[in-house]
Amino acid sequence: MAEVLRYTAFSDDPDGGNPAGVVLDATGMSDSEMLATAAEVGYSETAFLAPRDGEPRAYDVRYFAPEAEVAFCGHATVASGVALAEKHGAGALTFHTRAGAIAVDTVNQDGRLWATLTSVEPQVVPADVTLVAEVLDTLGWSRDDLDPRYPVSCANAGVWHLVLVTRTRERLANLSYPFDRLRDVMQRANLTTLQLVWPDHYGTFQSRNPFPVGGVVEDPATGAAAAAFGAYLAHHGLVAPDAAFSIEQGVDMGRPSLIHVALSADTTRVRVSGKAVAL
Repeated sequence: MAEVLRYTAFSDDPDGGNPAGVVLDATGMSDSEMLATAAEVGYSETAFLAPRDGEPRAYDVRYFAPEAEVAFCGHATVASGVALAEKHGAGALTFHTRAGAIAVDTVNQDGRLWATLTSVEPQVVPADVTLVAEVLDTLGWSRDDLDPRYPVSCANAGVWHLVLVTRTRERLANLSYPFDRLRDVMQRANLTTLQLVWPDHYGTFQSRNPFPVGGVVEDPATGAAAAAFGAYLAHHGLVAPDAAFSIEQGVDMGRPSLIHVALSADTTRVRVSGKAVAL
C-alpha cells in the first residue's frame, strides 16, 4: 500500500477535528487501488495527490471515502495543505480536483500551520420539496423543526449538500437515522452530505453532517459543506457580503472542530480555513 500520512483537520488537538489520510505521491495508482487504500485507512476521506510535471506546487488530487470517490473534500484538502507545508514549506498551492481548481494557501502562525482553501464557483438552488420531505421523514424531523428564517436549499461549492437549519440546539443534538435509507435518498439526489445547522447566540454556527453515501455515519468537520454554507448565506442575503464566521462541528461526536469561513464582496467564491495536526 502507498505511504499514507494521517492528519486531523480543523483542529490542533489529535483528539479533535476530522481525521484524513494523505498520500503525497499517488502517481500511477489506479482507481481501485485508491478506493481500497481509503477503505483500509477507514477515515471519512483520503486524499491522493500526484505532482504535476512542470508546475511547481501544483497537484492533481483525488478524494476517496471508504465506499466511493468524492469530487471534492475540504478537510482532506486542509490536511494535505498542511502536510505539504511541513515537507516543502508554507506558501501557495494549487489542487486540480474533479470539481475544479482549488487554490490552497498555507501559513505558519504562532508555530501552527494553517491552510486556507478557496472554493470553486458555488451554486445555490431551491431544494425539491419531495426530497426535503423524504430527508425530514428519514431523520425523524418535521418542518416545524426548521428555522423559517433560513430557506431550505441545496448548495454546492465543489459537491452538493442539502442545507437544513434547525430552530433549536436540542434538535441538532438528537440525531439518529436509518443508514441505508438515508444513503439511498441522498444518492438519488446527488447529495454528498446533509448540512444540518443551528445558529447559536454568539455569531457562530453549530453543524452536523451525515455522510452515508461515503460509508460514514457522520463527519466531525466538513470543509466542503462549510464552503457551501457560506455561499448559501451570501446567496440569501443572510450575512454581509464580506462576512467572516466560524462553524463548530463534531462537538456531539466528541471530536470538536473549528472551521473558519470568509466571504468577499469581490467574488462569490468562499474561503475556508483551519489548522491540521499529524496523528
